[in-house]
Amino acid sequence: MSAFATLPLVIEPADLATRLGAPELILVDLSPAARYAEGHIPGARALDTKRTQASLPAPGLPPGKDQLEALFGELGHHPDAVYVVYDDEGGGWAGRFIWLLDMIGHRHYHFLNGGLQAWLGDGYSVTQDVPPALSRSVNLTLHDEPTASLDYLQSRLGADDLAIWDARSPAEFSGEKVLASKGGHIPGAVNFEWTAGMDTQRQLRIRNDLAQALEQLGITPDKEIITHCQTHRRSGFTYLAAKALGYPRVKAYAGSWSEWGNHPDTPVEH
Repeated sequence: MSAFATLPLVIEPADLATRLGAPELILVDLSPAARYAEGHIPGARALDTKRTQASLPAPGLPPGKDQLEALFGELGHHPDAVYVVYDDEGGGWAGRFIWLLDMIGHRHYHFLNGGLQAWLGDGYSVTQDVPPALSRSVNLTLHDEPTASLDYLQSRLGADDLAIWDARSPAEFSGEKVLASKGGHIPGAVNFEWTAGMDTQRQLRIRNDLAQALEQLGITPDKEIITHCQTHRRSGFTYLAAKALGYPRVKAYAGSWSEWGNHPDTPVEH
């Protein structure tokens, strides 16, 4: 049995610290390269966040199958691997990587609550040692279920059992700040900025009262949750948070506003 088998999706630094030597562990650091070089959790492999994204037609979309197979091959992916994922920003990039794990159908993973900030805040040490490079041949099967396409989201607009969680800033949501050819938001979307889900007094861990805050906005477990931002980085955290709360139907609209806001035929509200 895996050393991680009894742990929930979201784990604490103490949970990880006692399991750093587990043979099944693949520890992934999605912090900026300079931060990784300065010091990272022992055994963690750096992953350039650009490699988690497509460049065209919208940067939020996932890389192609070949690129994902190369990426996971370098991480040493295998069927029994248990991933623990973290970053230095509270979970945007880490959550996006967990979405990629869902895309490849690999369910053995955990998010380090609060990431590097929590690890350091709890007094654990970091290292500058870099694990040896790996290169495995990996054959992946990609799954559509974790992702809402543009067409899928359009087909679901107005449904009673849908909650669109917009993780952007209030200024982007209202259209005051425009980062695409159109400003505003997807009709019916609810704005809850990603950082509002983090507890700044607890090293950016997920807020203990997040479920109650979301319930007041109508983002509830009985609905399908589709979350997005501009490029599905900030909504990486909200995707992860909804899953951590046990919401059974969670999808990421990976194209996000970079796709919706630049499409000539998509409806917009202000």
